[in-house]
Amino acid sequence: MESHFHLVLILQLLFFISGDCAVFTLKNNCNVTIWPGSLSGAGHPLLINGGLELQPYETIEINAPTGWSGRFWARTHCQFDTSGKGTCVTADCGGVLQCNGAGGTPPASLAEFTLDSPMDFYDVSFVDGFNIPISVYPSGGSGNCSNIQCSSDINLQCPQELQVKTYDGTTVACKSACFAFNKPEYCCTGEFNNPSTCKPTEYSQYFKNSCRDAYSYAYDDATSIFTCKGANYLISFC
Repeated sequence: MESHFHLVLILQLLFFISGDCAVFTLKNNCNVTIWPGSLSGAGHPLLINGGLELQPYETIEINAPTGWSGRFWARTHCQFDTSGKGTCVTADCGGVLQCNGAGGTPPASLAEFTLDSPMDFYDVSFVDGFNIPISVYPSGGSGNCSNIQCSSDINLQCPQELQVKTYDGTTVACKSACFAFNKPEYCCTGEFNNPSTCKPTEYSQYFKNSCRDAYSYAYDDATSIFTCKGANYLISFC
């Protein structure tokens, strides 16, 4: 039984270091510390134990196995104790440093990936709102492989009814209209649960005007999903 366990570990190690894996590079271009989080799709291994800390201008490389799917986001204004428990003002994932299968609480800017299906599909999404600029840059792949550059700080011009503020009045995130008002026409639910009835709104258009290549609402596929094959990906925050 023990030898079988060791064999499984060796196979998993070989799987991760093989040339077939994609490399994600997380880069903190902000002048403050952020706490990236990671959530994997069902059946896929958790990367970076779900979360970590990145100092200003620090980078980290992560190997993702063939076929991996999931998302990355950044938490801001966090405080954690030595055991990894604490809170973040934006995009918290249950009050822990390592999110361990929990997603970020909206508003959260997302970078989403589905690898090798049979191509890589990737996007930046503000469907859950915005908390920090996030961009995706593929490298070494074949196909379209477009950059998604969303470096504008949407918080600076966020409509008042969507603003998330700290105690000192600073706007640190911008809610989606769905999260702010919970209405079917904004959430694309109920009778609006299809692309013919769920259309852009004045609120989703605000996000779209700030970054034309990012998802601004649930059915924003035509201009917001990108493909590449065999690439590595730089995810840049700020």
